[in-house]
Amino acid sequence: MDMLMDHAFWIGLMKIIWINIILSGDNAVVIALAARSLPEHQQKKAILFGSGAAVVLRIVLTLVAAMLLQLPYLQVVGGLLLLYIGVQLLSEEDDGEGESKEAGGLMAAIRTILIADLVMSLDNVIAVAAAAKGNEVLLLLGLAISIPLVIFGSTLMIKLMERFPIIVVLGAALIGWVGGETIASDVAFKEFAQDNHWLHYAAAAVGAALVVLAGKFLQKRHSQPSAT
Repeated sequence: MDMLMDHAFWIGLMKIIWINIILSGDNAVVIALAARSLPEHQQKKAILFGSGAAVVLRIVLTLVAAMLLQLPYLQVVGGLLLLYIGVQLLSEEDDGEGESKEAGGLMAAIRTILIADLVMSLDNVIAVAAAAKGNEVLLLLGLAISIPLVIFGSTLMIKLMERFPIIVVLGAALIGWVGGETIASDVAFKEFAQDNHWLHYAAAAVGAALVVLAGKFLQKRHSQPSAT
């Protein structure tokens, strides 16, 4: 109870909530992209389970993120995974009928959400852990509060994607951007990146362009048989 009377506790909690609001945007986009093609009754399950599992994953990652980020080429692998996910999510737009996607679609969406969040959260959780300053209660409470933020953001993104299809392309480009950033942030490129500040933005831009171009190419290829 003494903790609740400490103003430093509430300041730390507000910091963590704010960090999660800022960092949850890309996660909401991934969840929305992964769940948008599911039947409506499964969309809610994918958002709920995916968001909850992703936050639990962040808690676990907090313990090991600093160590993992020191492993060379780990972020390269993670970035390539994000690029692949972005291409797949974009190429699947309007691909297939509802019932044919329903079987196994929910688990596939949750799996995509978890893999993407695993990669995207490695450096994010370090910011949260720094704000918590070793206070485990503060860390868990702050992350728990972030669950409804991600759920609300994902639900809103799905509705916007249905109304404005261009957001799907922008969302895929965002995943590609983060994928490029992740690759450029790998410890193996640390010295080169310090002397070449353009690398970070160049890699992000290339990642975004690659996802959009490859995703649109595969999307067009998938639609060709039905057009003939």
